[in-house]
This record gives sequence, structure tokens and C-alpha cells, in this order.
Amino acid sequence: MKTVVLDVHSLDEALSETAGVMKTRRGERHARISFATPELLWKVLTAKRWELLKALCGAGPASIRESARRVGQDVKAVHGDVTALLDAGILDRTRDGRIEFPYEAVKVEFLLSAA
Repeated sequence: MKTVVLDVHSLDEALSETAGVMKTRRGERHARISFATPELLWKVLTAKRWELLKALCGAGPASIRESARRVGQDVKAVHGDVTALLDAGILDRTRDGRIEFPYEAVKVEFLLSAA
């Protein structure tokens, strides 16, 4: 199953992990998209965008119009959400202009600890 992990890591943490992978030459078994703060993650992954990802998860490429139909929203609203998810690197655009969420599963990780 092709999984993407959405997590919260500072730039220093992300660079440290990358250096560790390069040093050991052992990559991760899944894709990872990191956000600098939990607030940024939730700003990008609104409830409507999460619904869109669920509808696209493992479904292959789709047009924005088809995606809007799947989630029962108007095309203009879905277009705005698609743009935000493309900008965040969560969605991909195919050569023919359709959008794709190329994963079959999503895992969200972040730690909330005492200040």
C-alpha cells in the first residue's frame, strides 16, 4: 500500500533526518510531507480539503469537475482547495491537466507536549 505521512517537523529536524538517511543510505518506506507547525498543517488541511483527499485517495487522476462531484461541492470551491493542495505538494497534476492524489493511505503524525 502506497502511504504518505503528513507530519510536523521544523526545518532543522527535517534536515537532520535527511542527513541520517544519506549517511545510512536507507530511505523511508513511505513518502513524507512535513509542515513547520501543527497550525500550518491544519490551515492547509481544512475539513473540506480532507474530504477531497479522502475522495481522491487511491482513485487515480480526476478532473476538478469530477472531484467536485465526488465531494458534493461546487467547482469553484474545489478549484480553490485543489490549488492550495497543489501548492502544498499534497496533490499532483498529471500531464493531461487532471489532479491526482497518488497514495492509497494517509497517516498524520505530530506530537503535542506540555509547554
